[in-house]
Amino acid sequence: MNDLASQPAQFTPAVIHRADYRPPAWLVPDIALDFVLDLTETRVSATLDVERNPAAQDATAPLRLNGDGIVAGAVLVDGEPHNAWAMEGDDLVIDLPGSAHQVTIETTINPTANTQLSGLYASGGLLCTQCEAEGFRRITFFPDRPDVLSCYTVTLTADKAQFPVLLSNGNPVDSGEEDDGSHWAIWHDPWPKPSYLFALVAGDLVPTRDRFTTASGRAVDLAIWVRAGDETRTGHAMRSLIASMQWDEKVYGREYDLDLFNIVAVSDFNAGAMENKGLNIFNTRYILADPDTATDGDYDAVEGVVAHEYFHNWSGNRVTCRDWFQLSLKEGFTVLRDQQFSADRGSPPVKRIEDVRILRAAQFPEDSGPLAHPIRPDSYQEISNFYTATVYNKGAEVIRMMTVLAGPERFRAGTDLYFERHDGQAATCEDFVTAIEEGAQIDLAQFRRWYEQAGTPRVDVALSHDPVSGRVTLALKQTVPPTPGQSVKQPMVIPLRTALFDRQSGTHGGEHLIVLTQGQQQFTFEGHARPPVLSINRGFSAPVAIIAPQTVEDLVFLAAHDDDPFARYEAMQQLVVQHLVAAVEGRLDDDAREAGRKAIGGALAAILADAGLDDLMRGELVMLPGEAYLAEQLNPVDPARVHAEREALKAWLGRELAPAWTALHDRCAAVPFSLDAAARGARKLKTQALVYLAAADPQGTALRAKAQYDAADNMTDRQGALMVLCGLDCPQREEALDHFHARFADNRLVIDKWFSLQAGSLHPDALAHVQALAHHPDFTLTNPNRVRALYMAMAANPAAFHAADGAGYRTIADLILALDPINGNVAARFVAPLGRWRRVEPGRAALMRAELERIAAAPRLSRDVREQVSKSLEA
Repeated sequence: MNDLASQPAQFTPAVIHRADYRPPAWLVPDIALDFVLDLTETRVSATLDVERNPAAQDATAPLRLNGDGIVAGAVLVDGEPHNAWAMEGDDLVIDLPGSAHQVTIETTINPTANTQLSGLYASGGLLCTQCEAEGFRRITFFPDRPDVLSCYTVTLTADKAQFPVLLSNGNPVDSGEEDDGSHWAIWHDPWPKPSYLFALVAGDLVPTRDRFTTASGRAVDLAIWVRAGDETRTGHAMRSLIASMQWDEKVYGREYDLDLFNIVAVSDFNAGAMENKGLNIFNTRYILADPDTATDGDYDAVEGVVAHEYFHNWSGNRVTCRDWFQLSLKEGFTVLRDQQFSADRGSPPVKRIEDVRILRAAQFPEDSGPLAHPIRPDSYQEISNFYTATVYNKGAEVIRMMTVLAGPERFRAGTDLYFERHDGQAATCEDFVTAIEEGAQIDLAQFRRWYEQAGTPRVDVALSHDPVSGRVTLALKQTVPPTPGQSVKQPMVIPLRTALFDRQSGTHGGEHLIVLTQGQQQFTFEGHARPPVLSINRGFSAPVAIIAPQTVEDLVFLAAHDDDPFARYEAMQQLVVQHLVAAVEGRLDDDAREAGRKAIGGALAAILADAGLDDLMRGELVMLPGEAYLAEQLNPVDPARVHAEREALKAWLGRELAPAWTALHDRCAAVPFSLDAAARGARKLKTQALVYLAAADPQGTALRAKAQYDAADNMTDRQGALMVLCGLDCPQREEALDHFHARFADNRLVIDKWFSLQAGSLHPDALAHVQALAHHPDFTLTNPNRVRALYMAMAANPAAFHAADGAGYRTIADLILALDPINGNVAARFVAPLGRWRRVEPGRAALMRAELERIAAAPRLSRDVREQVSKSLEA
């Protein structure tokens, strides 16, 4: 099952173009799969009812069935051996007369040898599948494309002692036992689906069960399947599932459509989870949670991912993608839906801030780098490389803009039309936009450019005031930067929620939605006796970079008075960004540096003292902008200077506000544990206070952090304290790390945290720690969670990754080369940090490029890695 073994040393995969799409020559309305399951020798018999597609352009084309590393043991047509077939590369091509046949193909696969974790593979004694995007072809020969929809009947046979639980898509039909100790189960899914949604799981699992009654009165049995001993940590996931089902009925009118809904948690998984129809398969990270082992952030992630995969039942399963270029059709829309759900379940302002922070940290750099692409790409070599922040997160922001333009009621009318019109179909992004356009009765002709153009638009802002007329003029200019393959861009539709504040009263006369559609545009507002303070892109109504020459005084005013929570947060962020960018660029003398710090300190002090703020929001307002976002403001960037200036500001704020941070920590430490918003906010602030105090007084704060660690009765407090200690050179660091590892040695997910905290720490020897941890007995390259915990945390740690001698770059390149033969999908995820070399200062850029060239020169790279590296090196 290794997709590298048969490739020539300089294998270059073909480029697939969206413009070349053609309907499939053959359809498969029904398929019967018969599995005899075994860890090393699973036998598969697939019987396909095939018929010619009347929409196909070639009425005489043979039946082409995709394969990947598998061999046909037998091929039968209409029950008889058939010899008119041949292999073309990995594909099985069968010449068939007439318009309809039944084709049976037998294959044998070794799940244990499948380290790519795509197709059917073994995970700690379990057998499970991951078929998105093109994993089904590693199981049996099939037209493995999302526009071939089939009804599946699946028979699973296995040794009962080894695999007592046998699960697949749809509803159970029958089951039984044989005298030889084997047993079998038959599953049928009545809803046509593409092959990427096929799933099976076999193994020794125990369920947590519940029941949900739909709005129409149907009872649905729910089960979450885990290894024995883990079932006590599934309660939050089950509550999240039920809440998701209720919410989708209420907000989008979508009801579940099978008799049962199964979730299985597995330890070895390339992604977070998979929405297979009626049988979701999850990374254990997004199912298992209790206060002792999961942070508040983990609880939020479980709730959000469970919701996301459930919502796919309609936005992805009942309406699926025509082809993989349409991936954002299901992923962007479903991310928006899970964001809306999480906002309704918690704090909408805090959720919005969290979503934007992720977008800026992951997607904005992607949009300005060599891997930039539209949310509907035009071409790819390996589709796995397009499961990106652009397709997911920017895709969600683009659809969110439709809700801003249409309003919630008309947007709902558009989604109702979309689901009604395309139920049971493989649709396109254009189908979705058209449905929203018609259902909401809005013109989205120009808006479609968001699907066609890559890059983050920049909006330059100028505000002028006429004291005689009281007229305010807002002049806007938009620029979409060149990106690979798109040097010339057209103006976008950019909806901007805007308010003009009176400086004396601290209020505004109402919010305006202005829509920028031209390269340059002016908007006027009457009735302002005094120059107002501008609040723009409130709620982050458009995923753009706003360039507004706001004074320090204006930003301090907005940070104190803006009634839009996101805009208040944004003012605080921009106050810090402007200061740090000027400092990094050497534009501040000593007096200006001190004045800037005092302005920031004053704004922070006001936030800490504001009794009207809840602690969850206060926790967001006191966070400094991340180094990745700061780096986006500079080109080229010196990562060492960004890191040094940010740390220096943090230390100054820690010293200047030390009494307030200490009092805050003491107050929050007195709040007893619960999962309500007040207690969660207290825990968030408690760690933020430690962060500032540690920057100012490392040794003194080590004692306070260790005391928090020792007193912790939950993982949020324990991990927060350990995070701070990991960045300090003190004896308490090793004591806490040793205790943490010993306490949770048998919990793989918590040990992932132990690796990640050290790799992402501020400790000056963090890179050396990573290199040592790579040889730790608990580290393995075969588990994606463990690899990401150590190396992705290090790649996101600027001080370690951007070590001046290039050791960080070399470490990541070494990992890619070692991991690629094992799991190319995961290895490819580590190329992007190196691909940012063009935006880094020349010395480090040369070192980064050299590592990319070293990877490119390696023989037998996977398609995943080769595409990422070649694009990263292109001029």
